[in-house]
Amino acid sequence: MPRRHLHLKAADGERLRAGFAALRADLGLPGAFPPAALAEADAAAVTGARTVPGGRTRRDATDLPFLTIDPAGSRDLDQAMHLERRGTGYRVHYAIADVAAWVTPGGAIDTEAMRRVETLYLPDGSIPLHPPVLSEGPASLLPGQDAPALLWILDLDADGELVGTDVHRATVRSRRRFDYGEVQRAVDAGTAEEPLTLLRDIGLLRERAERDRGGISLPIPEQEVVEARGTWHLEFRAPIPAEGWNAQISLLTGMAAADLITYAGVGILRTLPDAPATALAQLRRVARALEVDWPDGTTYGDVIRALDPARPNNAAFLQEATGLLRGAGYTAFDAGVPELATHAAVADEYTHVTAPLRRLVDRFAGEVCAALVAGTDIPDWVMSRLHELPKAMETGDRKAHEVERECVDLVEAAVLEPYVGEHFDGIVVDLNDRQDAGTVQLRRPAVRAKFAGPGLKLGAPARVRLTDADLGRRRVRFAPG
Repeated sequence: MPRRHLHLKAADGERLRAGFAALRADLGLPGAFPPAALAEADAAAVTGARTVPGGRTRRDATDLPFLTIDPAGSRDLDQAMHLERRGTGYRVHYAIADVAAWVTPGGAIDTEAMRRVETLYLPDGSIPLHPPVLSEGPASLLPGQDAPALLWILDLDADGELVGTDVHRATVRSRRRFDYGEVQRAVDAGTAEEPLTLLRDIGLLRERAERDRGGISLPIPEQEVVEARGTWHLEFRAPIPAEGWNAQISLLTGMAAADLITYAGVGILRTLPDAPATALAQLRRVARALEVDWPDGTTYGDVIRALDPARPNNAAFLQEATGLLRGAGYTAFDAGVPELATHAAVADEYTHVTAPLRRLVDRFAGEVCAALVAGTDIPDWVMSRLHELPKAMETGDRKAHEVERECVDLVEAAVLEPYVGEHFDGIVVDLNDRQDAGTVQLRRPAVRAKFAGPGLKLGAPARVRLTDADLGRRRVRFAPG
């Protein structure tokens, strides 16, 4: 019998908006900011940034033509960069929004940020960490406005290796904002000016350095909820090279910050233990089952870098490899470096300092670094909460992942609801030990959902039947077809 082609429609906007509202209520997500926090934010926006601690002056760096690179439409811009050549090497000026200049320790905004922990992103709008009158206004590194920043100056040699670090408070002014697609198109077309070509050059050098030290990044296509004319649909989106180059600048800064913190023996690090031998042995067994080549003496990072996510067996292997990255956390210390100080995926010490508008811990880690370089005491508001941060961030990260998954589940159910009983083609990307349940990734639409029933093989093409698509319960289920 010939297979009927399904003309899948985008999910109804009104029903999904109601679904997102129910999701927010079910998960107990924050709503409006408390009046005291809003009043404090309004006052700060009018009076301007707080003075630099210790009576120090903020340096004027507005002569540097900074640029920003963010997703299209973003207004809470944490980072701005200016890249230049330095002899045979490079100099990276990386300005990070100085959120501490706007937030009074112990005040209403600070208290609410400790509760929210990080910005949550939903298809119908984000739930910001800080009041938008600041985070999308004077605290953001928007083009054309002077803004306070922690300015990192990172010197690299000709191979892209870090040879010098400085950080101080400064006033910066971004000249232009780009999104990732604009950067990629300009570089590919050969029309990019030097700051963007240097981003490519430095990004490629840092990617090579990552390979050399044994770090890894998993190129797994992401499920993305896309809105178009009041409706939503799902797409698989693979990261483009410009995103990787930009991420390497952030990663470089986080590693430089970790060097300062570990040298001083005080601060907070992002940590991940090495994968246990049993997990690596299991992944090798998966590689054999999927016919993924893993020569003796080759690291799993080298195997991953050689894969093509578009191939079914490669996609399944990458999905299984995510298990090696579980267990990441934060480690705070004030009396010497802890036993676990490294991040296995980075293959070095690393901390978060580059997204303080959207993630709580970055404000604290950035403040530690600024004080260490200035030779001043770390502020009491940092030290008094330092050991609270790992648990707070763990809770916030867990909530953010839950929100992301529930949003995708909701849209999957809405898109597939009219097609219960129909058959779809996909790839088995996960399978339990009994080989009677797992996860299937459809070719179209961009759905990754559970199935139950025997007869499917990991990494193999699969014909599955949709058995359940419940928008109210945000659930989709398949069975072997």
